[in-house]
Amino acid sequence: MLARIYRPAKNAMQSGRANTRQWVLDFEPRAPLKPDALMGWQTSTDPSRQVRMEFETREQAIAFARAHNIPHVVAEPREPKRIIKAYGDNFAFDRKEPWSH
Repeated sequence: MLARIYRPAKNAMQSGRANTRQWVLDFEPRAPLKPDALMGWQTSTDPSRQVRMEFETREQAIAFARAHNIPHVVAEPREPKRIIKAYGDNFAFDRKEPWSH
């Protein structure tokens, strides 16, 4: 039972950084998903798929995994490259591409 410790990425539908500051510990699935015979939905017999714990810091998540002898892998978050833009750059004389409007 291997645990993943990571900080989730922001939702594509949001512009802010909400819900991305917590560190998450969840478990890798032991068994693949199977279609349900009645409804056709994806189901699993693995109860650890439902476990998702949130921690304030990465160190707290690692300490929890070590205290409970859970083998874990830490995925470092990738910070997005910030491109500083200003509205006046649209009208700059040395603009790299011509203005199309």
